[in-house]
Amino acid sequence: MNNLVISVDAMGGDNSPRVVVEGIVLAHKNNPDIQFLLFGDEAKVSAEMKRFPAMNEYCTVVHAPEFVRNEDKPSQVIRNKNTSMFMAIDAVRKGDARAVISAGNTGALMAISKMILKTIQKIHRPAICTNIPHKSGMCVMLDLGANTECNAVNLAEFAIIGNILAKHTLEIERPRIALLNIGAEEMKGREEIHQAAKMIKSTHLDLNFIGYIEPHQIGEGYADVIVSDGFTGNIALKTMEGTAKLISGMLKGTIKSSIITKIGLPFLLPVLWKLKKTMDPRKYNGAMFVGLNGLSVKSHGGTDAVGFSYAINNAAKLVRQDFVQTIRAEVEHVDLDELSQDILYDVY
Repeated sequence: MNNLVISVDAMGGDNSPRVVVEGIVLAHKNNPDIQFLLFGDEAKVSAEMKRFPAMNEYCTVVHAPEFVRNEDKPSQVIRNKNTSMFMAIDAVRKGDARAVISAGNTGALMAISKMILKTIQKIHRPAICTNIPHKSGMCVMLDLGANTECNAVNLAEFAIIGNILAKHTLEIERPRIALLNIGAEEMKGREEIHQAAKMIKSTHLDLNFIGYIEPHQIGEGYADVIVSDGFTGNIALKTMEGTAKLISGMLKGTIKSSIITKIGLPFLLPVLWKLKKTMDPRKYNGAMFVGLNGLSVKSHGGTDAVGFSYAINNAAKLVRQDFVQTIRAEVEHVDLDELSQDILYDVY
């Protein structure tokens, strides 16, 4: 695909527009076909771009008089058409860009993306989704915070979307799908999880559903797609992030506290370096709002240039694979509402 265009909220994130500009430079080295539309304070963005004169060949700056702050409530900014976030998302709706990336306010990005891009027909709610590492590779996990409460239909939709994402981003022909639950037994968990399991197992969907997965099994590589409501998924993700930081800190402390480990450190360095690269959270930056009529990607607000470049790389990969159209085609042949009525009929 020639001249793939991505729009960027240049003012989103803790260290914008510096990190945004530096991240674009890094991403462009691996994606020379990408053109960027940068929305933000023109003076500030242009000042950062002066350090990289070649950016003028593949970047266009569009002035936005306002920007969304981290403390802003979505209800306060959702209809403000003058913010860099709104304008960047609207570029996708207009067809000027194929994807939008922002490191700004998550709630605002979700609300504005949903309002402008709309959800794909037959999908009731979009979800936040990303790839996370496990001991033998990676898996797809959703929802990670867009929907704190979900019914069975929502969870079944997430399973369909996650299945498509795992096929495209992880190149798994028939992904194993599991519902995150408090136990593996069929009677465990809330009723909506039980109903979602029945829907996903239906022959109408033809998904490789393997049942329930407990939180401690995520890192074991038990499943390729992990489905959850946004409240539970967000807590699980943040718990994993906190645990990774704890282990990293304890490892550093142990090495510094012992003369023996310091002596043996040169022999451990190759192993530690490989572990660091695998666990580097920047490699998994770029959570997607999936289920919309356009690709909207959320970068971590505190990421650095390397992390932002990975978010761009992930977005570009999905655009090249026409991910949004693939979801449309998949769900077009599935009537989840009718299937849910059948299940409710069986229950009652």
